[in-house]
Amino acid sequence: MTLKNPAEKVILSGLLFPEDLLDEEEILAEFETLTYSAGALPVGKAFQHRQSYDPAYAIGKGKVEEILLLLKQTGAKTVLFLNDLTPVQQRNLEKAFQKKVVDRTALILDIFAQRARTKEGKLQVELAQLKYQLPRLSEIWETFSRLGGGIGTRGPGEQKLEADRRRIQGRIRKLENEIKKVRKHRELLRESRKRKNLLTVSLIGYTNSGKTSLLNALTGSKAYVAEKYFATLDPLVRKISFQNGESVLLTDTVGFLRNLPPQLTAAFKATLEELDESNLLIHVLDGSNPQNLTLAAEVQEMLEELKLEEKPLLLVINKSDKITPAAVKELKEAFARPLFVSALTGKGLEELKTALQNAVHDTPHEKKENDKKRAD
Repeated sequence: MTLKNPAEKVILSGLLFPEDLLDEEEILAEFETLTYSAGALPVGKAFQHRQSYDPAYAIGKGKVEEILLLLKQTGAKTVLFLNDLTPVQQRNLEKAFQKKVVDRTALILDIFAQRARTKEGKLQVELAQLKYQLPRLSEIWETFSRLGGGIGTRGPGEQKLEADRRRIQGRIRKLENEIKKVRKHRELLRESRKRKNLLTVSLIGYTNSGKTSLLNALTGSKAYVAEKYFATLDPLVRKISFQNGESVLLTDTVGFLRNLPPQLTAAFKATLEELDESNLLIHVLDGSNPQNLTLAAEVQEMLEELKLEEKPLLLVINKSDKITPAAVKELKEAFARPLFVSALTGKGLEELKTALQNAVHDTPHEKKENDKKRAD
């Protein structure tokens, strides 16, 4: 499943359904960016338009033959699939290609595994990977049993499968217990911040929108930045100070991605908990992305799914040094009072700090604290 070689040659494949037609170019571009983010090099593409999955191979047999030819011509060792595959489909494709097949969930998990730095992040990613692997062990054995059954299907093979299943289930239980302990520690840290009356602000947005660059620019931090998806996986917390001596904690979070499989949401649960505890959210939008309005809508959808749509929010249009006047006009028409900044050049950062300071004072938590002080 894991892409070991940073220069690994891969073939990109998968299905595009009728509902994908309007966003096809964007969907394929995002998939290619995920591929580069995993450290792989696409050397061939073979996508197919279909109404539904083929039960055995997901794609049609003609497309399987086309990919076989591409594998021979390019020397690629792996086929990356745009969609999620069932264990049977993945097994059949690997048997047909005699090469590794990695579906979308496994690809994103691979990127997560590369990015995780904290203990909790690594635990969450390993847990997600094991939960991904477990049904595949079961499905492969069940398929084998149906094909044969009875004589020839018992013995060492079955024993090994059961041993692998028990080993993975045991590791899953251990990881879940360790994660509970780490999350309890994080809860204590949050409670400590509350007692000290430290307000928290979280940067949110689509992956690769420049959130970490903005955190660095606002706080003087030197957190890792890269033009890759999920360059930040673990929450980063830094202090931002204002001219009047006040300060707040600024949290950088993992970027959102459309159609993120539910099991992957658990791989950055710590970040989601930080969002829930934040006093204010800053939605960072890449203004230079031609699909910025669509991506903004995706983030808003995700906030609603996470029940965070009522949180106080500032919209910040990043990379304003790369935005055309026409795009600026369109963004101003689409959003109420957006703030245009550039983390790279520093443009608009002072205005953002002022807006941030004012917005923090207007949060329900701060109003409650101020009313309490006046009453005292």
